[in-house]
Amino acid sequence: MNVSDAVRGRRSIRDFLPDPIPESVLREIFDAARWAPSGSNVQAWKIIAVSGAERDAIIRMAQAKPEAGLASSDDFPIYPPNLWEPLRSRRFALAEDMYRALGIPRDDKPARLKQVARNFEFFGAPVGLFFVIDRRVAHGQWAHLGMLIQTVALLLEEHGLGCCMQEAWAAFRPELAQMFGLGSDEMVYCGMAVGRPDRSKPVNQFERTRISVDELAEFRGFVK
Repeated sequence: MNVSDAVRGRRSIRDFLPDPIPESVLREIFDAARWAPSGSNVQAWKIIAVSGAERDAIIRMAQAKPEAGLASSDDFPIYPPNLWEPLRSRRFALAEDMYRALGIPRDDKPARLKQVARNFEFFGAPVGLFFVIDRRVAHGQWAHLGMLIQTVALLLEEHGLGCCMQEAWAAFRPELAQMFGLGSDEMVYCGMAVGRPDRSKPVNQFERTRISVDELAEFRGFVK
């Protein structure tokens, strides 16, 4: 698999097979991912991988606080309030495509909330990853963490695995910090569900869209 295939093939997986993922596989992936770009090599990050009883304990914690929903628990919201166009429409369209694939109509709010709650079960994935960053770093280091997360996602793809980045875990940052014994300046940026994708499920099959190259990029100074 080349890089282009991994980039195009990667998608957010929201239904997984229960097959366990060995620690050795994750170690191999992390050994490669640690070479992700890091400005001035500060590497202001940490990954916490959970499986088995540790994963189950986190799920129980989240289920005990169902009112948390997708609201961030601090000053780092998942999305800005009053998301503007065209970002709002893109987000809405993705949600509608996903719920259509799941067979959940727009007016069935209980079913939609139940699907949202599956975030906090890792969508059935056997492994959860949590990406930790120091609150004191600047915006640049947040971008570097994103590079690490993307690198992990592409390496998972190379290994025949799938993932779903889960910023929804921002709703439980204080609880996760306590469970992981994080320092006062450490925070969970996001989670990631990891496992073998269940390719038979429609939620893992619906067509995705992206803006065009002309919408994405401007080319200046090139000779045609």
